[in-house]
Amino acid sequence: MSDTSTATAERPSAVYTGGDERLAYRGIFQRLFIRPEIGAMIGVVGLWVFFWAVAIPFGTANGASNLIDFASSPLGIMAVAVSMLMVGGEFDLSAGAMTGAMGILVIMLSKAAGEFGGLGLTLWIAIPLSLVVALAIGWVNGFLVERTKLPSFTITLGTYYVLWGAKLGFSKLIVDQVQVGDIRDSDGHAFWVKIFASSWTRNDHVWGPRDTVYFVALMLAIALVVLAAFEMHFERRRSGAKAVGLPVFLAGLGGAVVGIVILHTTDGTSGNWLGAAVIAAGTIVTAIGLGTWRYEPIHGRGPVQFSGAVAKNVGIGLVGIALAIVIAWRMDAYNAEEFIFPFTKQGFRATLFIFFGGAGFVFLFIGQAAARRVNTTTRCVVNAALAASLVVLAFFVRWESKGDPTDPNSVGSVKFRTEAFSVMLGLALVIVAWTVLSLMFEERRAVDPQANKLGARMLMLAAVLTTVGMAVKLLFVVQRELDAGLAPATFSVRTLWFLGFTAVAVFVLGKTRFGSWTFAVGGNKEAARQVGVPAARTKTQLFMLVAGAAWLCGMLLAFRLNTIQANTGNGEEFDYIIAAVVGGTLLTGGYGTALGGALGAMIVSIATLGIPFSRWNSDWAKLFLGVILLLAMLANRSIRTKAEGMRR
Repeated sequence: MSDTSTATAERPSAVYTGGDERLAYRGIFQRLFIRPEIGAMIGVVGLWVFFWAVAIPFGTANGASNLIDFASSPLGIMAVAVSMLMVGGEFDLSAGAMTGAMGILVIMLSKAAGEFGGLGLTLWIAIPLSLVVALAIGWVNGFLVERTKLPSFTITLGTYYVLWGAKLGFSKLIVDQVQVGDIRDSDGHAFWVKIFASSWTRNDHVWGPRDTVYFVALMLAIALVVLAAFEMHFERRRSGAKAVGLPVFLAGLGGAVVGIVILHTTDGTSGNWLGAAVIAAGTIVTAIGLGTWRYEPIHGRGPVQFSGAVAKNVGIGLVGIALAIVIAWRMDAYNAEEFIFPFTKQGFRATLFIFFGGAGFVFLFIGQAAARRVNTTTRCVVNAALAASLVVLAFFVRWESKGDPTDPNSVGSVKFRTEAFSVMLGLALVIVAWTVLSLMFEERRAVDPQANKLGARMLMLAAVLTTVGMAVKLLFVVQRELDAGLAPATFSVRTLWFLGFTAVAVFVLGKTRFGSWTFAVGGNKEAARQVGVPAARTKTQLFMLVAGAAWLCGMLLAFRLNTIQANTGNGEEFDYIIAAVVGGTLLTGGYGTALGGALGAMIVSIATLGIPFSRWNSDWAKLFLGVILLLAMLANRSIRTKAEGMRR
């Protein structure tokens, strides 16, 4: 080996050497974990898995419909809008009261004239007019903040009380009660109710190919995500693609498909083992073929060196996973007696299992991060330990969920056998494939715009396929489910409004000049103004955005409830701010995303609904919710801090 090769082998393969540390190249995972919303995304997955394990409704379409509906409106829509305003460095404490005010306003404008009546306008006029009023309130908030130089907290607190008092006062004055009218009597209701309150009843829509479409879409999405990660992590061949790798890649891909077919067309243990083995072999061959075709061969790996940090974290991680298994094995999984407040013995067992298992994997990931600073071989050994732990845990979960051995009629938890088991084995296989590529090919050390562009397109397509697959799974049923007495699930158009509003907000904040201005005025308004950013106009438009979102939520409330209470929305602005902060938006401004607000709304919704779904004492729900949100925010900050400290 030459001197150059020796030097390469001795240095950590994932560490950037030379130049200003601030300009150091960040790998795909470092770039991912410094995103504002990544902590919230991890929180959504972690909380959902936790409550999925302890509460049966979280594994059903009916539970999913309740969760999505709760998160959509007004919480989700308003959290996204408030996130954008907070990125711009401002608050709006009138946002909650405004949602109810807009619902009341549209009812009063369209309610029939007469004693205790309204103006009698058609909804075709009342709805646009109420939007104009909402935008005007937002403009006034922004104008006063800019002209008076008073904190937005103070200005919008005044607006909050104005709206609160106006709702109650006008309700009592006009209709002589705190409950306002019935929008169903308004002219134009038949059309607008479809826009703001239509619904989809899942059990009314039977579609035979549902599971096939769902499975194919999900498998393609997973494959695209993995391929995108490979493309954005490994170094492309400097001498161009090596053609011999392409047929190997295609052969492995075909083998994986054959394995999936075997797994789904055969019954019994032998068929399952054969299918799984073919899938595993095909995946590894696919990875090797892809690497040979596109990536630069590795020039040095280094010896295994378990330093103090690596050994400590890996050891703690393995002990945590072992404890999780021992606790779940020794405790009775079928004892529903009260144990330690607020848990039953079943719930306490599930909680300990998830806590120790989750902590174990967290420490393994920390150990992997420490190992990447040592060399490639050490990191790959830790990856192998991570994959092996997943396999062991997967088989344990499958074994212990077969049912109560003392009850011949018990069939155990099907969701654990078919879903959790498959997901964990799939993750382990991806880690193994990643480890093989890491031992054979160089990781990227510099920005590659072409590879990043290709990876981004694959991720976008994967997101579309995932959305299609999940939508098909949630919106349709198959006949055998109806024959088995499947519980009905209803999805509201509010979900579409939430998704559409979030998508537009993400695009505006991330891809437009207005989005750049928002970050600029939130970070430093005076500096932004000096470089030509219209700071006052930008902030006023952000207040109008929040007001517009409140109008939308008011319409959704009015057409869903048909009548509005005068106190509707009062105090809910704090929920919107909490969701935004949990989603990664800083209170100081200049940092955050619209997607983070949507994810924060999901966290609040999961925690809020998970507690009653788990049959815990609801008297303590707010305490649990506060602890969960506090942990989510601390985890978000910790993840971001650690990721920002990583340099290649």
